Amino acid sequence: MTDLTGTKRSTETATASPEQVEGTREVTLTRIIDAPRELVFEAWTDPKHMAQWWGPRYFTNPVCEMDVRPGGSMHIRMQGPGGDNYPMKGTFREVVKPELLVFSGIALEDRDGSTILETVTTVMFDEHDGKTKLTVHSAATPVGPSTEGPLAGMEEGWSQSLDKLTEYLEQR
Repeated sequence: MTDLTGTKRSTETATASPEQVEGTREVTLTRIIDAPRELVFEAWTDPKHMAQWWGPRYFTNPVCEMDVRPGGSMHIRMQGPGGDNYPMKGTFREVVKPELLVFSGIALEDRDGSTILETVTTVMFDEHDGKTKLTVHSAATPVGPSTEGPLAGMEEGWSQSLDKLTEYLEQR
């Protein structure tokens, strides 16, 4: 499928395997981005870049801190258009420049500071005729109440985030 900007897009939802935790939601998205793999990787690993595109449309990232190395941390505070904050903390599990990122995340804390959603995200960066084939696979497991809305919007949220990434890289 090609979108209005000429970017080839495809989305598919992976099926759950028997060893997955009950309620886990998985999403896999693949995009062809008209930018070199090294630049796309940098957009994912430099907090100044990531703050410009991470999250759904109309969200900003007033806080975006990253220590991109295995065991390194990530802290992003997304802010919605109404001013609500959505903190996300994570740990980089694997970093293979410019090919692969794997990070775990804790998102959506309740009012008591308890985690209600845990994620593991794998991002693959492949050369594709001078462009980058980007594949994002994210698995989210609810560990608390009130996760139906965020889980239902997971694919759309990732899709919007990748749209913003593509637009950001087109401006560079």
